[in-house]
Amino acid sequence: MSGHRILCINLGSTSSQAAVFDDGVPIAEIEASHSAEDLKAHAGIAAQTALRKALIEKLLAEKSIDLHSIEAIAARGIGTQGRYQAGAYRVSREMAHDALSARHVGLGVGTQIAYAWQEEYGIPAYLYDVVQTDEITDVARISGTPLIARSGATHTLNTKAVARKVAAELGKAYETVTFIMCHLGGGISTSLHQNGRIVDVTSVDEGTFTPDRSGRVPCVKLLQMALSGKYTPESLKAMLSGNAGLIGYLGTNDCREIERRIAQADQQAELIYRAMAYQTAKDIGALSAAACGCVDAIVLTGGIAYSKLFTGWLHEMVSYLAPVIVRPGSMEMEALYQGVCRVLDGAEQAKEYKLGETVFQ
Repeated sequence: MSGHRILCINLGSTSSQAAVFDDGVPIAEIEASHSAEDLKAHAGIAAQTALRKALIEKLLAEKSIDLHSIEAIAARGIGTQGRYQAGAYRVSREMAHDALSARHVGLGVGTQIAYAWQEEYGIPAYLYDVVQTDEITDVARISGTPLIARSGATHTLNTKAVARKVAAELGKAYETVTFIMCHLGGGISTSLHQNGRIVDVTSVDEGTFTPDRSGRVPCVKLLQMALSGKYTPESLKAMLSGNAGLIGYLGTNDCREIERRIAQADQQAELIYRAMAYQTAKDIGALSAAACGCVDAIVLTGGIAYSKLFTGWLHEMVSYLAPVIVRPGSMEMEALYQGVCRVLDGAEQAKEYKLGETVFQ
C-alpha cells in the first residue's frame, strides 16, 4: 500500500472526528464531543455543517496543513436510502443532495463537507463502507408486512474493521469466523458477521435505546400518538431521535456523567443505564439464535465500550453464549484511510452512484 495524504472525516450523532494521515501516520487529529445544548443550538444539517466544518478547518490551520496538499478525502457519510455494497463510493452532487434529508445528521454533514471541499479544491472525495451497506440474507429481510422490508444498515465501517483485527488476533481470517459485533456509541447496533459478510443486524431503530435515540418502541402506542393530533411530525421525530434515550430519561447523553450519578446512589440513573445494557443484551441474544448458537466471539466496540460498568453488565448477561471480547473505541479512521488508499492504489475501484437506481448488485 503506497503512502498517501488523506483527510478522514467521521462525524457521529454526538461527536466529531477528523484526521490527516500521511503515509499511514496521523499528522493532525481532532475529536470533539458535542453536548445536548450545543446540538440543539445548531439544529439541522446546514447548521451542523457550518459548525463541524469550522472545527476541521481550525485543526488544519493550527497544523499548517493546506487543503491543496490533500490527495483525497475519505468520509463516513450517507447517500441514498438504497442498498450499498461494501467499499468505496465517489461522492457526487446527487449523493450530496440526497444527504440533505438524512435522518442521521452527522452522516449527512460528513457527506456535505466532503462534497464541498471536492468542489472547492478539486480533491476526490469518497464514502467508505457506508451505513447503508446491506448484505443481509433474504430471510432476514422479511419484516412482517410486505409493505416494509428490513434493512441491513449498521455500523459497517467500524465493525468490519474491528472484526478483521480480532479475527487476526485469534489467528483466523475474517472470512472464516462468526462474530456478533456490538457497536456502542451515540448509536448502538448489533450485527452478525459470518464468513466475511454481515448477514443480519439489529439496527439503531429496531434495537436498544441509545444516548439520544429511542430504538424500538411499542408500535401500536406510537401509532396512537401519531394519530392523536397532539403531536407534529417534527415533535414525533424529536421524541424518537434527539430527545430520546438517555437524554430523554436523564437529560444528558454523557455516560461518564451518568456513571458519576450512579456512584452517588442515583437509583433512576442506574435503572435507565442498566436498561440500556439489558436491551443491548437482548439484541445480542437474538443474533445468537440467528447463528444457531454457533458464535466464535461477541465483540464490544465503540466509545461506551470503555465503560467497565456497562460492559460488565453485558458480560454477565451474554458470556454464556460465547467469549466476550472488548475492543473499546473505534478503528473507523484507520479503516477510512486504508480503504481509500486501496482506491488510489488501484486495488479497488470506487463505485458510482446514479440517482434513482438501486446501488446494490
